[in-house]
Amino acid sequence: MAFVLSLLMALLLVSYGPGGSLGCDLSQNHVLIGRKNLRLLGQMRRISPRFCLQDRKDFAFPQEMVEGGQLQEAQAISVLHEMLQQSFNLFHTERASAAWDTTLLEQLRTGLHQQLDDLEACLGQVMGEEDSALGRRGPTLAVKRYFQGIHVYLKEKEYSDCAWETVRVEIMRSLSSSVSLQERLRMMDGDLSSP
Repeated sequence: MAFVLSLLMALLLVSYGPGGSLGCDLSQNHVLIGRKNLRLLGQMRRISPRFCLQDRKDFAFPQEMVEGGQLQEAQAISVLHEMLQQSFNLFHTERASAAWDTTLLEQLRTGLHQQLDDLEACLGQVMGEEDSALGRRGPTLAVKRYFQGIHVYLKEKEYSDCAWETVRVEIMRSLSSSVSLQERLRMMDGDLSSP
């Protein structure tokens, strides 16, 4: 959780450099879809987290990778894209289909896919050829490893209801932080463009 907040603060800091705005314009619709995804994740709860205390786990985002605003703009967008892509992949498995209400799950998948489309347009704007390796190293790689840990956890717990509930709560936390950042970016962009 601390990594997510650090990452999002780093994204905020690097996104507003001398030019004063993010290299791409995430629409208000992007933020609304993010909020809807959070509501869907909340509605997907099937059991109380209280019944799953024995399955709680600190999935440990690698916080040191993003502290101090060290991410460049392209890296920050790449990491945000990777978080959404990995979330989409996680909920787009046969095991996920068996664990969740299919209507809510399909709506979540659609929302995550729409957000990914928006961010892919941003990635194209901010990443040049020299940045193409960003997805294979540094903070983006750390996010991939984080999600690999989630997949390993689910497998070790044999995809139990409590394991899925623990993962659902974890993904809600990271997506919540993401939505908050996107809202602040939009507000700041609006303030900067005012006379």
